[in-house]
Amino acid sequence: MATTALVVLDLGGTFAFALNGALTALRATRLDIVGVVTLGMITALGGGTIRDLFLDSLPPATFLDWRYLAVAAGGGLIAFASGHHLERINGTINVLDAAGLSLFAVTGALKATGLGFGPAQAVIVGAITAVGGGTIRDVLIRRVPSVLSSGLYAVPALVGATAVVVAELLGARGSVATVGAAVLCFVIRMVGVHFDVNAPVPPGSPPPEDG
Repeated sequence: MATTALVVLDLGGTFAFALNGALTALRATRLDIVGVVTLGMITALGGGTIRDLFLDSLPPATFLDWRYLAVAAGGGLIAFASGHHLERINGTINVLDAAGLSLFAVTGALKATGLGFGPAQAVIVGAITAVGGGTIRDVLIRRVPSVLSSGLYAVPALVGATAVVVAELLGARGSVATVGAAVLCFVIRMVGVHFDVNAPVPPGSPPPEDG
């Protein structure tokens, strides 16, 4: 159960998504403590579990390392306790979502390359890791998944995963390249949120609904 840079980033993304998932649950619907924490944990652990299933890295890291479950549950509990500040945390939800998206896009791609998968497969796995938990969350609260309807969501994940894979191919391995790729993903996502930038949609489509 060694602690490596990849595990630290993975746990950071887990915590960010746990907070985000639980806060989103509080904002979208009325749930008790079990529902809030469960939704936070699903948001946090869903993408990584899907990643490990795709990579045939079984059992998934979630079930091998107790820290994932502890961090996810802790994030959900913290969000539940802060529910009385809900009217002031909409911006926090967006920031946490972008942070989780960025960290998971990078760690997913790095795990794929570390297991010997090709560049294209690693980018796809990184993107799936980033959006998987949030997609499950949105389905459970009966909302169109952000990856299908929100502005720049899947695009930043693909960019971040591509950046870290390219850095690996060029031999620029290490924390600088990893953090740089995560920051790039985060910035693109937050620019999309701040300026309401959307990916192209079919002509004549109605404007996206706010989640």
